[in-house]
Amino acid sequence: MDTMTLAAERLVDWRIGATAGSRVAGSGPHLTGIQRAGLAEDFAELVPKAESMVAAFTNLDPGDRRARAWAMTRDEWLRANLRAFERVLEPFAQKVFAEQRTPERTAALGEVRRKTLGVQIGGLLGYLSHRVLGQYDLFAPPDDEGVLYFVGPNVAGVERKYGFPERDFRLWISLHEVAHRVQFAGVPWLRGHLSGLVDSYLSSVELDPKRVMESLKRAIREVRTGDVEWRGLGWIFLMMTPQQRDMFQRMQAVMSLLEGHGNFVMNAVAGDQIPAASTFRQRLHERRNRGGVEKAFQKAIGFDSKVRQYDTGERFVAEVVGRVGMGGFNLVWERESNLPTLEEIARPDAWVARVGAAS
Repeated sequence: MDTMTLAAERLVDWRIGATAGSRVAGSGPHLTGIQRAGLAEDFAELVPKAESMVAAFTNLDPGDRRARAWAMTRDEWLRANLRAFERVLEPFAQKVFAEQRTPERTAALGEVRRKTLGVQIGGLLGYLSHRVLGQYDLFAPPDDEGVLYFVGPNVAGVERKYGFPERDFRLWISLHEVAHRVQFAGVPWLRGHLSGLVDSYLSSVELDPKRVMESLKRAIREVRTGDVEWRGLGWIFLMMTPQQRDMFQRMQAVMSLLEGHGNFVMNAVAGDQIPAASTFRQRLHERRNRGGVEKAFQKAIGFDSKVRQYDTGERFVAEVVGRVGMGGFNLVWERESNLPTLEEIARPDAWVARVGAAS
């Protein structure tokens, strides 16, 4: 067993997670061997092309290592993301076992928790594997830096359902994922900053039942008195300490910026080069906002709030670029203090004034 993931292995049963996730994921639309090979060849050609287009538009340097595409199955995507979860949860898992005072008495309960967490994480990723078209894995190991994931059955399924021209659609989604890769390749401090926020937040999670109950009582009191604005952030925000709320909002702001920038770049670069880009955008918006049971589930896991958050991020980028140009917007990447707050994401003028992007 890898000592780097020993604590995470003790916290979550990743094997059960993979089994549960695979059952939920299924295989998706059928692809012949020729169709799978065609997808792989298209993305292998289109991703470097998209990277050059994005780099020229954003003025961000993608570095010497070129982006590479992996046209994968749903199960391959699931397993890659389970490995990412394992790496992310390691610091938190170390804290869990460092603070466990009675391991003998809690061993049985711990095993139940381990299997339950495996099923929950695997099931959630299995559901998401139906939705994902492409992904840049921020937490991939160093040797895999620059690899972009494309879930072949999902891409092909969308193309078939809406009658999209394949090459144009594949270039369009490549632009979005390449934009994320260029963000982190072109801004050296960004990866460590975001990873640090995630690690700090997970390490601050309270494990003492007594303190959890105190947090719950405080949350109820704040809702009744209106002392905290939590709407749009989710009920879990109420259970956080002031320090956790600050970290959570900073993470939300960064993710909104990154996703909004990715969407803005994708659509701006597409321009006249991908005639059907506006149709792609409209159809995928409809796909994300379907009603019924699936919509209820998306609300329960916070998926719908993230979609709204990314839309807000895209408006932020568009308004700032429209006002001060790409050069003025790119001040956002110069240092951590230039990143917009969650309030500034909703009020671009406030960010421009604070950073001095208009000068």
